Amino acid sequence: MATDEDRRLDDLAERLGRDDPRFAHAMRSGTPCSPQEYRRGAAWAMLAVALGGLALGIAIGHGLLIAGGLVLAGAAAHRFDPDRNRVRQGIAPPPG
Repeated sequence: MATDEDRRLDDLAERLGRDDPRFAHAMRSGTPCSPQEYRRGAAWAMLAVALGGLALGIAIGHGLLIAGGLVLAGAAAHRFDPDRNRVRQGIAPPPG
């Protein structure tokens, strides 16, 4: 029974290493690091730029800048989805 459990844990560790190498390395070394689905710094920066461009486009009345801000805001919102990598790989997200 112990070998079966060890094999399952090794399989889980291998999948974690493939999915998020930075988090797996942090777990091995004992230094805290948030998992990939909780690292959203780039998404916040993209959203700030998008909203700035949208506000500037509204202020000066430039339609192309408004449209660009809206498109960039949509792309930034997509980056906040924690299951975006699973969906891209064709794996169904967990229920609930």
